Amino acid sequence: MRIWLINHYAVPPQYYPLARQNYFAKNLMRLGHEVTIFAASTVHNSDKNLIEDDTPYREDVVDGVHYVLIRCKGYHGNGASRILNMLEFARKLPGVCDKYPRPDAIVATSMPPMSCAAGIKLARKYGCRGIAEIADLWPESIIAYGIAGPHNPAVLWLRRLEKWIYTRADAVVFTVEGAYDYIKEQHWEKEVPRSKVYYINNGVDLDLFNYNKEHFRVEDKDLDDPEIFKVVYTGSIRRVNGLGLLLDAAKAVRDPRGRFLIWGDGDERPMLEQRVKDENIGNVVFKGRVEKKFVPSIVSRADVNIAHCISTPVDRYGISFNKMFEYFAAGRIVLSDFPTQYNPAVQCGAGITVNDVSPANIAAAVDKLASLPEEERRRFEENSRAAAHKYDFKNLTSELLEVIQSIPEKE
Repeated sequence: MRIWLINHYAVPPQYYPLARQNYFAKNLMRLGHEVTIFAASTVHNSDKNLIEDDTPYREDVVDGVHYVLIRCKGYHGNGASRILNMLEFARKLPGVCDKYPRPDAIVATSMPPMSCAAGIKLARKYGCRGIAEIADLWPESIIAYGIAGPHNPAVLWLRRLEKWIYTRADAVVFTVEGAYDYIKEQHWEKEVPRSKVYYINNGVDLDLFNYNKEHFRVEDKDLDDPEIFKVVYTGSIRRVNGLGLLLDAAKAVRDPRGRFLIWGDGDERPMLEQRVKDENIGNVVFKGRVEKKFVPSIVSRADVNIAHCISTPVDRYGISFNKMFEYFAAGRIVLSDFPTQYNPAVQCGAGITVNDVSPANIAAAVDKLASLPEEERRRFEENSRAAAHKYDFKNLTSELLEVIQSIPEKE
């Protein structure tokens, strides 16, 4: 089959690390399919634009994957310029796609919903299978983060667009398991039957993870110290990540061996490092930013890897943290603090969660894990490795292909 993956942000992963479409593309190609990724030329969370002249679009082949990058104006932050960037990509996408042979299937991703809707319209135009992949619940996330209220005109417009996508797509793939709970809350069950809704979470490329673990080792005295109980965080250090709560939790940990090792960077890091000094928090160490290829070396030497962020009401439908699946691949215990019944780490027996989130409860969970009997620890770690195989992108790609193939071929 000729398959198009349309994702506004899916530039080659050396520019932006969210590589879901890249992994799907590689594995679909291994299975004999022809794949093209369509993305905007702008690189999210950066000033980089991969088309700096007036060329309307550019083709690249990166590590064997065919990309079509559509020139869009750059943007900063989450204001008007980003919205205009989203609208520009959706507007330009059909004209660029028309220059390529008709696909057999289109998988179009939201966020943002505008390009996802454009992809579903193209599937209807070409008479091919159209799959909507929902990686972020818009506009529900906007409401949850307090950006706009439920009756805001933009939210109401996005809600109509969202429903249009769900009803017009041949299949809808969500990255969170409880998405149909959301559909029922919206009272869309008649228009969006459960039979067309699927769940494929994020995952990990196990081959790449294991290669990087072997070839890109971080030399760090804390990671190599057997006397330390290592609680590792990797990721951004911004307001939304809520690492101040981890500092408060660290102060409440009773086990003297416990130490929080934090890898990453962001605008809140200087303030948090100053807190560590001012408050004499001796069991927290900020390690700085590392390239993604070094992360397997780090998380594989943790005692506990912590999946942490400020929780929102959207979490009740499930979580799809990319780092959680790297934690599985590390074969270590996962500690999370997301109040949801749809938590892959808990479901797979790979770790525990803190549902009533507070510094004292996070600290108590760390102390509990630090005192686990060896047999129980091994069981968690075995379950973590098994979860990594379950969520290996080879398996996730097979699931996506099954969704595509379940849709009758169109005349």
